[in-house]
Amino acid sequence: AATAPGKKKITARLKRTLPVRGPQAPTLSELMRWYCLNTNTHGCRRIVVSRGRLRRLLWILLTLSAVGLILWQCAELLMNYYSASVSVTVQFQKLPFPAVTICNINPYKYSAMKEYLSELDKETKKALETFYGFSEGKSKVRRSVDDWNSTGSDFFQQIPLLKVEDFFRTATELHTGQKRKIEGSVFHKDSSIVNSGDSNDIIGFQLCDANNSSECALYTFSSGVNAIQEWYKLHYMNIMAQIPLETKEKLSYSADDLLLTCFFDGLSCDKRHFTRFHHPLHGNCYTFNSGENGTILSTSTGGSEYGLQVVLYIDEADYNPFLVTSTGAKIIVHDQNEYPFIEDIGTEIETAAATSIGMHFTRSRKLSKPYSDCTETGADIPVENLYNKSYSLQICLHSCFQRAMVDSCGCAQYAQPLPAGAEYCNYKKNPNWMYCYYRLHEKFVKEQLGCQQICKDACSFKEWALTTSIAQWPSTVSEDWMLRVLSWDKGQKLNKKLNKTDLANLMVFYKDLNERFISENPANTLVILLSNFGGQLGLWMSCSVVCVIEIVEVFFIDSLSIVLRRQWQKAKKWWRGRQQSGSGKAPQGSDPERQGHDNPVCIDEDLPTFTTALRLPLPQDSPLPRTPPPNYSTLRLETAFTEQLPDTLELGRH
Repeated sequence: AATAPGKKKITARLKRTLPVRGPQAPTLSELMRWYCLNTNTHGCRRIVVSRGRLRRLLWILLTLSAVGLILWQCAELLMNYYSASVSVTVQFQKLPFPAVTICNINPYKYSAMKEYLSELDKETKKALETFYGFSEGKSKVRRSVDDWNSTGSDFFQQIPLLKVEDFFRTATELHTGQKRKIEGSVFHKDSSIVNSGDSNDIIGFQLCDANNSSECALYTFSSGVNAIQEWYKLHYMNIMAQIPLETKEKLSYSADDLLLTCFFDGLSCDKRHFTRFHHPLHGNCYTFNSGENGTILSTSTGGSEYGLQVVLYIDEADYNPFLVTSTGAKIIVHDQNEYPFIEDIGTEIETAAATSIGMHFTRSRKLSKPYSDCTETGADIPVENLYNKSYSLQICLHSCFQRAMVDSCGCAQYAQPLPAGAEYCNYKKNPNWMYCYYRLHEKFVKEQLGCQQICKDACSFKEWALTTSIAQWPSTVSEDWMLRVLSWDKGQKLNKKLNKTDLANLMVFYKDLNERFISENPANTLVILLSNFGGQLGLWMSCSVVCVIEIVEVFFIDSLSIVLRRQWQKAKKWWRGRQQSGSGKAPQGSDPERQGHDNPVCIDEDLPTFTTALRLPLPQDSPLPRTPPPNYSTLRLETAFTEQLPDTLELGRH
């Protein structure tokens, strides 16, 4: 048997002499050849072992096509993995009744607001008389306003109503009759406006930057009604922003003023079931079933008899003639945690009519990232919620615009909640706010403020689909006695007989108790995705997970190690040559026959076998053996060694 020292010497000699293959190959080409011969993917093996250029080229094309198909199919699988399927579940159960917010279309009693709006009303009537020949005596207005003077305030003279002439080049002030040249941009607020060449019927108003009089914008309207209302609302918000909240609540309608009768689920209700909140544009509004006391009413029966039934007192005679042009109420059905955007999505209720609103309840749930770009709670949206209600897209948009208003104009817009530390705009403190507001609102509509890009839809929300029907109320035969009874009930407060045009009958109910739940579910799970990947790899490349790991090891880890090793060897050779040139010594040559690499084939402690010995390279001056050697003592490969080892002599004797 060979001694231990002799065995180690033979192993070391073979490691230095045998060519290196496998993951420790010195070059990338040898590594790729070794991989193709040993991999389980048959296409790569056929590229190496095929004879003939044509056959090898065909296998290269087939293998590359299979790789391309795998990449394409896997990309499709990844895209489908982030898709969602929609499921609809319908169940019958007792349903919670939503919150119902009711507002009078006229926000404040005109009789109580006269002292605040007298100057504005005078200017408005002056404009109507100048432009349309309006006269108080000829009008059908039921109230009178103190006689107006001919001058008005300085502010109304700065922003008067204008009659556009000469193809938008000049304009005449309706208040004074003076002509002025139009400078700056022209914005048509009516989408139906058409430049027909005759601009005599177009009126508007011009806003200029208080800091730069050359920066102006003319806002025109094809309808005089729209122009006067827009101009009136502009000054109206400016006036209301200066009135304290407590005063405005007193100027608006109380629950006793608005509500005449109330029934819910067949039982009588009153103002204690309503919660007041003040809306900047609609005054005092009242919410039924707001849930503020911790109790949310529910209903177990569908139909109009088991919903909310109220009779509203509208009091048309006390309406502001310039602020609103319709009579009635506005309602909105919403969740208790949602803010009622009555001005955006409210439903108008007619007077002298019974309005029935049937509801269908739907809860929706969407998947968040990576399936959709929705938000769970709005905490990831960089916009402060100014409404103290649960997040919604409308809350985000309004809050974003209000923040931009404060940052750009130095004050807050009246129709939206106040941010911390801000004040509502008024021309006394902020003379430039009107021009700033209109320019900012123009950017908001054109999606140039970035609010539409920042704000996202909520992932979960509740929705009540409404179906509205209207009937004449009260009927001709019941009108007399019904109005007498209602007048008697409210007689002590009204002191007059009711008119049916002052009343509105409202019914809100569930048409049925079927709750629909719409949810998104992942179309693919991780298990299905991996199974599909495995199917594609097996179909096109007969490859498994182990094969994928092998590809990662060879093409990334081993290839990178080869490149780094070669760079390290070059660096060492350069450093050795630099040291030798610095010391003045000539570089020493090396015996090419003794140069080699550690061979991973011989990493064990056993002696080399006959097969591994045949892989030894022959010396250049030795002829190639033609026949196998008869025994170990006559093995011609021994000439590859410079000396005979003692342990090999003992092997030869045996």
